[in-house]
Amino acid sequence: MALTKSASIRGDEAPDAAARLAAQPWEVIRRQLDESGHAVVEALLTAEECRELVELYPQTERFRNRVVMQRHGFGQGEYQYFARPLPPLVDALRHAIYPELAPVANRWADTIGGGPFPAALESYLDRCHRAGQTKPTPLMLKYEAGDYNCLHQDLYGEMAFPLQVTILLSDSQEDFRGGEFLLVEQRPRMQSKGEIVPLRRGDAVIFATRYRHAAGRRGYFRVNLRHGVSRVLSGRRFSLGIIFHDAK
Repeated sequence: MALTKSASIRGDEAPDAAARLAAQPWEVIRRQLDESGHAVVEALLTAEECRELVELYPQTERFRNRVVMQRHGFGQGEYQYFARPLPPLVDALRHAIYPELAPVANRWADTIGGGPFPAALESYLDRCHRAGQTKPTPLMLKYEAGDYNCLHQDLYGEMAFPLQVTILLSDSQEDFRGGEFLLVEQRPRMQSKGEIVPLRRGDAVIFATRYRHAAGRRGYFRVNLRHGVSRVLSGRRFSLGIIFHDAK
């Protein structure tokens, strides 16, 4: 499913996200993913698209589940998983980004296991559903001052696509301070390596869900990645998460 003129948030106007997505240097992005396990796509969404997505958050009928992080030891803050049908823009982004990432997923599967992964999202979701993973996983996260997200991995069953996407929906200059996106690599027989990934409103970070492959002297090996968000110092921070496997 490609992004089309009908794929707006409310279904009434045509965002130009399709053109922005198609214009991305996907070969460069895929190379960055191979080399470091993450890549940033700048200005994937406009400020208006971000604002319209944030306006969905209080609409409880749009979501299937709300999670308060501190109740589960996940951190502090909250998030909500979208119910079906997904908002058209979210659904279209999920369908359009997946085939760009499937070649990386299959390359990693060849070296460190997993897969193979089909070229189209619908085929992969069919596999998830046959494995009992039928609940949609795209979500929105909300952080207030003092909130944070502990390092974690978004795994919801046996099926797990090895890449996922987070899009920052708030302005880091005006809406909040702090709240940096964090990635930590746990490397075999080495100390962990942490990294802050700077994002502006509308930027997307693509990153490894669980493992990425890395080249060593004896071939490729697995590098375990976890992600999180540092403490928000002031204001309010919203983000959109696009996970390609569904949940049990």
